[in-house]
Amino acid sequence: MPANDTRLGLGRYIQAIFNCGDIAIVNAVFATTLSLYPQITENHQTLRMLWLLVNICIMPLLIADFRHRHGRRAILMDHVIRKAVGIVGVHALFFLSIVAFLRIWIIPLHAYIFFYFTLLITLCVWHVSTRYFLKAMRRRGYNITRVVIVGTGPTAQRLFAAMQNDAGFGYKVCGFFDDECPDHFPGKYIGGISLLDSFVREKNVQQIFFTLSGQHEDFLRVVKVSDDTLAEFYYVPQISRYVSRRFELNSIGSMPLLSITRNPLKNPLNRIFKRFFDIVVSSVFLVFYPLIYIPVAIGIKLSSPGPVYFKQERTGYRGRSFMCLKFRTMRINAKSDEAQATRNDPRKTRFGDFLRRTSLDELPQFINVWKGDMSVVGPRPHMLKHTEEYTALVDRYMARHAVKPGITGWAQVNGYRGLTDELWKMERRVEHDVWYIENWTFLLDLKIMVRTVLNAIQGEKNAF
Repeated sequence: MPANDTRLGLGRYIQAIFNCGDIAIVNAVFATTLSLYPQITENHQTLRMLWLLVNICIMPLLIADFRHRHGRRAILMDHVIRKAVGIVGVHALFFLSIVAFLRIWIIPLHAYIFFYFTLLITLCVWHVSTRYFLKAMRRRGYNITRVVIVGTGPTAQRLFAAMQNDAGFGYKVCGFFDDECPDHFPGKYIGGISLLDSFVREKNVQQIFFTLSGQHEDFLRVVKVSDDTLAEFYYVPQISRYVSRRFELNSIGSMPLLSITRNPLKNPLNRIFKRFFDIVVSSVFLVFYPLIYIPVAIGIKLSSPGPVYFKQERTGYRGRSFMCLKFRTMRINAKSDEAQATRNDPRKTRFGDFLRRTSLDELPQFINVWKGDMSVVGPRPHMLKHTEEYTALVDRYMARHAVKPGITGWAQVNGYRGLTDELWKMERRVEHDVWYIENWTFLLDLKIMVRTVLNAIQGEKNAF
């Protein structure tokens, strides 16, 4: 195993290296712009001033990004891209404002457009690639943060599962501390809180996560251990796994408060933008749809008698039903509106099995998207029978219908697709669907679409 970081070591240097890369890219793109517009270089004194301003304007942004990012282990690619867009936008605002104030317009407007457009693309590629590199290094054992979790209850177990879910976060959970430990506990139980101080010192633990509720004395003891050992302390509130909304920290006097941020898709502008994107994508797809439809239709007709399309009534936006389209993959049967497909389902045709494994059977749903019944990205629509059953069994099940259903969704790209023969599978699907609704961004939709294509190419074990 490679050597681990010190408390403020490798992680800080990595961020500094990334920031140096940002500076190098800004200068390289600016130099490229100058080379394409040689008339700019005639005034050497003004040019040197502009080059200095280009670097001065990027420094505060990188310092702010450094302070904001340091210590964060989770890397969300849509946030990374959004941050790169923010850096370019704010830099343009600062730089062009100073240029206008000093009246040093020696660079034509189209050169500025080229500079910032190229800078935006280059920084996005750089930020995404470096974060993927960092996650790959963490999976190999580098840039690891050693942590302990105080508590063994449901919150502690959910936190542990989140840390273990992606090795790219770089968390190494060294152990759990609590006065008691439940049977079949998934983590490494060390003992009571009295053992925490010596363990943190011996194992050089960097972060302590406190998940207990209503235990004032234990809280103070753990905070003291954090102060004495210089380990970072994090308090994990007792929040249901179905309450996945974003929270903002506010206060009344010295009393901290957590407030739920507004659902992004309640904003009319966001809904209009999402619908516009759906229309554009579905329209482009439907132009080329005959190239897919004709060979698939021939294959379906040759595989078994019956229609090309399978039409099924499913639950849509705000609980309203709609007729969902798919390429038919099964022989005509009486249980198509009741029983889900299984891995070796005898109802499937050989060609239909191919359509399911490659997810080609879902493509007619772009017609549903164009009509407005569905979106490209959103929670998958379920059969009416399943909606009736799971509404009574799964908490917040109907909350997933607050947006239009999608051809693909956050649950599907995270492995929760296909057969839900056990209740926990549907619970995890609903959990991911609700998280998507309450954390929606356009970049998240793009991320889901890219991951859907990659999963289809690689093949998915639950696609049957």
